[in-house]
Amino acid sequence: MLRIKIGRAYYTFRRYIKWYFGKKIFAKTMEPQLYPVTVYRHQTPLLRQLRDVEMWLQHNKIKNLEIAVRKINKIIIKPQETFSYWKIIGKPTRRKGYVKGMVLFYGHFRDGIGGGLCQLSNLIYWITLHSPLTVEERHRHSYDVFPDSNRTQPFGSGATCVYNYIDLQIKNNTNHTYQLHIYLTKENLIGEWLTVETPELSYEVYEKEHWITHELWGGHMRHNIIHRRTFNKYKEIINDEYITENHAIMMYQPFLQEAANSE
Repeated sequence: MLRIKIGRAYYTFRRYIKWYFGKKIFAKTMEPQLYPVTVYRHQTPLLRQLRDVEMWLQHNKIKNLEIAVRKINKIIIKPQETFSYWKIIGKPTRRKGYVKGMVLFYGHFRDGIGGGLCQLSNLIYWITLHSPLTVEERHRHSYDVFPDSNRTQPFGSGATCVYNYIDLQIKNNTNHTYQLHIYLTKENLIGEWLTVETPELSYEVYEKEHWITHELWGGHMRHNIIHRRTFNKYKEIINDEYITENHAIMMYQPFLQEAANSE
């Protein structure tokens, strides 16, 4: 545990150095007026019945999301600027109003101040993959905690976050400015990238390969490769590119869902 704390302190300090003394130009401007064109929009449910997770943690997660969304909603990314998830939101603390929510820690659940903000980073990463913006830094989840019940996105299509060294950074390498619009309803967290001109390109993110391995230490690991198709304005495929790959320790028995369905 001491080793983990020392490592976190080191990487946290190193991140501060990069933020304030590096060459990147970080996005920081808020535009109150929403841009007129939606590039891509997605929503995820705020409450899910998860095994071994008490519902009060999820209700607290909503409080944490409301605070973080106020910091990040309507920020714009100008050409050559970089969006840093944690630089904009800041450190989640009690003084800022954050409460205990669900935190994943080496494949297990525990409560922690600001818990649940990974839902926000997951959403931003997913909508970014459907835009012309470039993901410069993204960290995959090391553990596959929940089976695929009601999953609507490919496994491994999220982005984990830990203040401040496990960040999500997105750069605008285009000639257009984009605006992030994030808000909550009673049931969903909703996010979209907005701009001022209708884009000519659209995208489809899909799982190209998927496999499970039985490891020598007795457990199972899940793997996949994520690709993205790019379409022109005539809906013709003009590119099919590699996006990322995922390798995660499974925290449940594989094929359990398939076995249940066959009975």
